[in-house]
Amino acid sequence: MALRTLSTFPSLPRRHTTTRREPNLTVIYRNPTTSIVCKSIANSEPPVSLSERDGFAAAAPTPGERFLENQRAHEAQKVVKKEIKKEKKKKKEEIIARKVVDTSVSCCYGCGAPLQTSDVDSPGFVDLVTYELKKKHHQLRTMICGRCQLLSHGHMITAVGGNGGYPGGKQFVSADELREKLSHLRHEKALIVKLVDIVDFNGSFLARVRDLVGANPIILVITKIDLLPKGTDMNCIGDWVVEVTMRKKLNVLSVHLTSSKSLDGVSGVASEIQKEKKGRDVYILGAANVGKSAFINALLKTMAERDPVAAAAQKYKPIQSAVPGTTLGPIQINAFVGGEKLYDTPGVHLHHRQAAVVHSDDLPALAPQNRLRGQSFDISTLPTQSSSSPKGESLNGYTFFWGGLVRIDILKALPETCFTFYGPKALEIHAVPTKTATAFYEAKLGVLLTPPSGKNQMQEWKGLQSHRLLQIEINDAKRPASDVAISGLGWISIEPIRKTRGTEPRDLNEAEHEIHICVSVPKPVEVFLRPTLPIGTSGTEWYQYRELTDKEEEVRPKWYF
Repeated sequence: MALRTLSTFPSLPRRHTTTRREPNLTVIYRNPTTSIVCKSIANSEPPVSLSERDGFAAAAPTPGERFLENQRAHEAQKVVKKEIKKEKKKKKEEIIARKVVDTSVSCCYGCGAPLQTSDVDSPGFVDLVTYELKKKHHQLRTMICGRCQLLSHGHMITAVGGNGGYPGGKQFVSADELREKLSHLRHEKALIVKLVDIVDFNGSFLARVRDLVGANPIILVITKIDLLPKGTDMNCIGDWVVEVTMRKKLNVLSVHLTSSKSLDGVSGVASEIQKEKKGRDVYILGAANVGKSAFINALLKTMAERDPVAAAAQKYKPIQSAVPGTTLGPIQINAFVGGEKLYDTPGVHLHHRQAAVVHSDDLPALAPQNRLRGQSFDISTLPTQSSSSPKGESLNGYTFFWGGLVRIDILKALPETCFTFYGPKALEIHAVPTKTATAFYEAKLGVLLTPPSGKNQMQEWKGLQSHRLLQIEINDAKRPASDVAISGLGWISIEPIRKTRGTEPRDLNEAEHEIHICVSVPKPVEVFLRPTLPIGTSGTEWYQYRELTDKEEEVRPKWYF
């Protein structure tokens, strides 16, 4: 006969339970008030007494009781998870609160630096009497600091130092500190307008912009297209920009070619912003000196024709200057009828651009002011050869100096190969035999080869320490082989066979399908090898549009001009 289960005993006493809640489970303590004597009917062994007292122990939990206990445990876990989620959300809000623009601190509307009255030489300085008067009448937001007033009159006053900053002059804030002011964007819901300089496309692109803005949507704006050579077809430029952007795997809503000077393409950006902002604030983002403040002024001017709020915002707009690092803090602009804000942000200072290695006095020489005109060199354009010139009918054995910032040694080239330089006119180009190039550089640096210029700059100059060997393949002799882009300066277009009127490029033999050059620049300036930018009337002739699949057509961003 089997042992009878405890649940069959009649009228068992109620058991006393105590429950203690933990973050992840519920523990139930059972305190039985009675003991029980069990006897196995099938076994002849004497009974074992578990207690001197008479009575019965607490019964095992029934299925219903176990179900209730599981439900209580599940509910307790839900409560704990909810509390943890609330705690995480609270911490996230605290981080955002520390990073967002502090509207309680009055800042200069020209550069975004906090207003102060103690240090005359520091950004944000204003006269104490004027400050107190403006504060009394609640007009601090209408004040511009002394540094911005000097910048507006053409003075070159740098303020950014550190990794990516600028040597020479006073350094009041580091590039890392300015970059930290943008870190809150990844936690906010915002519309990002990213600016890229067409003259320094690779150097100013910010390939890792997602580290700053997270998953926020991006409108890509190409600036300074008015600097491209005459006859440039914007259809070719727009297609080229989209192709390069797709290769960088940066998903964008649309691409816009603009000029803040002529206002070309700005109205299209304004329409796209109105369409895509959807209640979100708009942040203008880009590398230092790509023209963010100039673009905002052009944007406000365009929007003011239909929007009275934007028209009122033009009165206190960010200052424009050729100095990289003009904007030192986020500048809030009330530009939309719906109440959303437009923010001019500090430029992202990149250590791999030429502006980060030259003295502050030489910065104006790096900024092209007028439309670019290429300077072309082939063997026929070189000056009369001397006894030290290499023998032969090609550029092999020659060296080009682009100011004192770039050296290009021609190791292997075709007799008809042509190098065309696009960049600021202030940097002269000199060609010398490679065997005498080092002596020429040491003798002429700071004289013919500038920048660097001046004794102080010469003493701080560390030379061309970075060398990169490039092997450029020639796939089609009728088209340029490639561009060599120097970060923060410009680019060199390389034609395997220079095209002349009335002649067709000859066929190449097997040994003529590569061009070898060595490019030397200061550390840590970067050198990029990219597809040739189709500029001028010749670019329209050789540029080829790639055939797209249906899937590529769907995901490919549209471009506008």
